[in-house]
Amino acid sequence: MTTCTLDLDPVSLSIDLSVGHIAELKIRDGQRMLTPLHRAPWLDDPDMIFPEATPPNVRRLSGDFFCAPFGRNDLEEAPSHGWPANSAWDHVETVGGDNQLTAVFRLQKLVMGAVVEKRITLIAGHPFVYQEHCFTGGTGAVSAAHHVMVHMAEGGDLAVSGKLGARTPPDALEPDPSRGRSSLAYPAETADLTAFPLADGGLADLTTYPVAGQHEDFVTLVEAPGHALGWSVVSRKAEQDRVIVLKRPDILPVTMLWMSNGGRDYAPWSGRHTGVLGIEDGRASPLGHADSCRDNALTRSGVETAFALHDAKTIRIRQVVGACATADADSKVLELWNEKEKLVLRLQDGSLRRLSYDASFLAG
Repeated sequence: MTTCTLDLDPVSLSIDLSVGHIAELKIRDGQRMLTPLHRAPWLDDPDMIFPEATPPNVRRLSGDFFCAPFGRNDLEEAPSHGWPANSAWDHVETVGGDNQLTAVFRLQKLVMGAVVEKRITLIAGHPFVYQEHCFTGGTGAVSAAHHVMVHMAEGGDLAVSGKLGARTPPDALEPDPSRGRSSLAYPAETADLTAFPLADGGLADLTTYPVAGQHEDFVTLVEAPGHALGWSVVSRKAEQDRVIVLKRPDILPVTMLWMSNGGRDYAPWSGRHTGVLGIEDGRASPLGHADSCRDNALTRSGVETAFALHDAKTIRIRQVVGACATADADSKVLELWNEKEKLVLRLQDGSLRRLSYDASFLAG
């Protein structure tokens, strides 16, 4: 594996250049070193033999990666989640100065004729990774999403910015009981994230993880209008930390949750991929590239699901991911906002946590 490493206190990260995934992320908070992102167990298994059809994004599954398109690639020949998640990136340059570090990467392949670049910035004293992906040129349209993955050894809770509701797609991720299992009802929809229908007739609280025993599920949260900052915070029990993901809702209007908790019995998953929550902020239909580019269930609700490409146009997609430590007694996150050069988290007990943060990144 060829990697590129960036290190500027309190953040250190490595990019797997074979697929563009964040292979490792470490964030220092005081005396503690946090490792907020997931790494698939087979990456450390030297004897792993993959089924022939296993795409690179599964073979190298780690951290966070950029999808273009999101999901099924049925307009352009490429693996699921597109070339940005499945093929090599070149490290163009790393530029330092003014207490920050920016690395630029370029995808070796084109997406719908567009050049794709990745820019990752670290700022001294900030417990965040500032990511930007750019499409330059191209024709047609493409969906896109980030694919942040968080592992929880003993579960945790999820807090999010205001949502209109949650919905599952028409078909379960694992409908064949000989291969795996899903627990949510498909299709289903609710405005209450704490009461989503289960296949067995019960209700699941999507803000508490896991929502069931061994299961593999997928649900889309639609952002509510009227706020400039979209956010998700995963508070992990055993790890005693919070993983924070930030976006602009007008650019990425949905947050798709992938719940992977031992619900796939076939290789390489083999029931051992457990405790993982994917937080996938995007502009996409979960049904693939073609569905994202036509009239669909989300567009009929006024939600955009693709970016229009043009040979004289550059599209910029930004996202921020970070983490902070917690204590056993910390309560749930209720609210999050910008305040001068800080990101403020308000907890259920009324206490506040302030983190160094550059609000201008998502405003630009």
